[in-house]
Amino acid sequence: MKHYAGWAVFSAAIGHALDGLDLMILSFALSGIMASFGIDNTTAGTLTSITLAGAFVGGLIFGTLSDKFGRITMLTYSVIFFGLFTLCSAFAPNFWLMAFFRFMAGLGIGAEFGLGMAIASEVSSPQNRAKASSAVGLGFQIGVLVAALASAPIISTFGWRGLFTVGVIPAIVAVVIRKSVPEPPIFKQHKESGRKHGNLADLFRTPKRAKYSVIIIVLSTVQNAGYFGIMTWLPKYLNSELGLSLTSTGMWTAITVIGMMIGISVFGWLADKAGRRPAFWIFQAGAAASVLIYSRLQDPTALLIGGFFMGMFANGMIGGYGTLIAELFPTEMRGTAQTALYNAGRFIGGASAPVYIPIIAAAHGFGFAIGCVAFIYMIAFIAMFFLPEKKGAMLE
Repeated sequence: MKHYAGWAVFSAAIGHALDGLDLMILSFALSGIMASFGIDNTTAGTLTSITLAGAFVGGLIFGTLSDKFGRITMLTYSVIFFGLFTLCSAFAPNFWLMAFFRFMAGLGIGAEFGLGMAIASEVSSPQNRAKASSAVGLGFQIGVLVAALASAPIISTFGWRGLFTVGVIPAIVAVVIRKSVPEPPIFKQHKESGRKHGNLADLFRTPKRAKYSVIIIVLSTVQNAGYFGIMTWLPKYLNSELGLSLTSTGMWTAITVIGMMIGISVFGWLADKAGRRPAFWIFQAGAAASVLIYSRLQDPTALLIGGFFMGMFANGMIGGYGTLIAELFPTEMRGTAQTALYNAGRFIGGASAPVYIPIIAAAHGFGFAIGCVAFIYMIAFIAMFFLPEKKGAMLE
């Protein structure tokens, strides 16, 4: 069982790595896309928004189906969607077809976080649940790190289109790995018991569930507005306003991502040790402070150090959302809850921030625009008071 749990978590992490890889290569490709299609910053930013809109729709579809047919099964189909339309993105002849391909790739991306978190939560023990879901979150950052380090040499050799061609390779690997991973035992027991699987309406069926659903959406919105608002425009901010080369920008971004990876690991340990709410409160306060400080930095060395801590706090919480949702909703609707609620927040926050950041930046500069992100973490800090502490609880 221990071997299976580790393999299942690894499989989920590999899938989530595709999510991070895809969204980060889009960030590095934006300048080339703008030049090829003759579009401005705001229009280019909508490609991230469109991708996340696809992720929201895909999360609803694949999440609901996973409660009926299985987590691993639906994750495999989602990767096929992702791989096919990521490859199509490399050959888009104009902005409108590029936007369509990004939406379709987003359908596949939408399943990766939620179902990966459902799998990690269902195969792990109560004492290690936050660490397991954080391991899936680490997968996302590994994908981001690979993109940050590989984007510059790929662009210099093959152009921005080469990024989307290379992005298909990990998708093939993920499909192969998942062929050897069975469904989580708790899901099999649920299916054998004959209980009916849940649906979207069940997320709001009772006042308590409706409250939990709304709060998770708020938390996810803040998380994704912070993450995508910063990471979508960080390479361009470092390059255009601070004068760093594309290669240096990749290194600076990589340092930020390494901070995120360490933060995710620390958060998982802290959430299992001290509790979910204390861990979130510490990281939310740290995120607000570090983003605000980072936005005021100019010195390259200070940017390296500041980026590390900003990454650690701003994205260290990512695995915690999977744990929260798993513990608040029962097995028959866990796949639906994980994908629908998180992707709702990802669409609202992640789709809007990349558009609003350049609008604010046009008037006040990217540094000021990124600094504004700090204040949204206080909303999430307050929201955590309305969720119960379920550290060590068995899943329903």
